[in-house]
Amino acid sequence: MKRIEHIEVGRIRARNRIRKETGDLSDLMASMRKHGLMNPITVTGDYTLIAGQRRLEAARRLGWNAIQCRVVDDATDESLVELEIEENSTRKDFTSDEMADAILRLDRIKNPGWWRRVIRWFRRLLRRLGLRR
Repeated sequence: MKRIEHIEVGRIRARNRIRKETGDLSDLMASMRKHGLMNPITVTGDYTLIAGQRRLEAARRLGWNAIQCRVVDDATDESLVELEIEENSTRKDFTSDEMADAILRLDRIKNPGWWRRVIRWFRRLLRRLGLRR
């Protein structure tokens, strides 16, 4: 059974981890500070960490009291190791073209052209006048 809970950071234990080095957490901490935790960490029913060591350490350094966790009650020792391996090996980074497209898209949103700014201003005016929702 799996459920989502908010658990006190101090109650979560990390034992016998495959990953030994968390690396530089400054980017992750900045992201969590700005956007919050986007994906919960995963723990057993007795709050032993399965996946999310870097997110947990970042939360600790940020001074968070609690963190959102996916609690897995029915995990075997074998499945715990499998879950940790899956968490750390089955993701795919953006290609350089995908990252370039994402940055351009964000730039267009943050810095719209003058015509788009005029349209947005006009829409806000109509909303204030009660002519548009």
